[in-house]
Parts: sequence; structure tokens; C-alpha cells
Amino acid sequence: QVQLVESGGGVVQAGGSLRLSCTAAGRTFSSYDIGWFRQAPGKEREFVADITRNGGTTSYADSVKARFIISRDNAKNTVFLQMNSLKPEDTAVYYCAARTYVYLTPTTFYVWGQGTQVTVSS
Repeated sequence: QVQLVESGGGVVQAGGSLRLSCTAAGRTFSSYDIGWFRQAPGKEREFVADITRNGGTTSYADSVKARFIISRDNAKNTVFLQMNSLKPEDTAVYYCAARTYVYLTPTTFYVWGQGTQVTVSS
């Protein structure tokens, strides 16, 4: 089973940018779709973006469309989340997660990293 480690979080002013990385160790990284989720204090975890195992398809939450870009480099076992035009409401712990396929049907996201804090100041 793959293990995931997030990095790249920090404190940034509104309007700024950050790039998060999700690096995997373990089994074949290219077998997994990877998703980014976030959880703000007092709120439930929410979907941010995901990317299929070959990088061919991406999807985004409406709240981050046109501001965030998800990409992957399977040779480096890494998925990136480029976050631009950050807003205070983007403040949260960001998690990456992995899912695989059973008979061509995607599973739920079932492997999670430990999270990285992103704080956007106004």
C-alpha cells in the first residue's frame, strides 16, 4: 500500500501563491488516483481537486476552479497542487489521499497523508 506525505504548506498573504506536494512511497504510484482535500477549523473535510492515475483527467471544487491547478509527475511519485490568488477562506489543513481501481471501478479514497497547514492572512 502506498504511503503519502504532504509538504509545502505555510503562511501567505491574500492574493499570494503556494505549491503543495504529495509524495508517495511504497507500491506503484501510477496505479493510484490522487485527491486533495482540506479541513478548516470547525468544518468538515471537503474535496478540493483530484487527478487520475495517468494525469489525463482532473476535477476541481467550484470554490477553487480557475485558481488551483493539480498535476502529477509519476516519475517522481509526486502530485502537486498549485494554489494561486489565495483567499483567507482557503485557510485549512490540506490532505492528499489515494484511491485505486477494482474491475475498472474507482474505490473511495482510502490512504491519507498527515496533512499540511495552509494559512492565508488578510
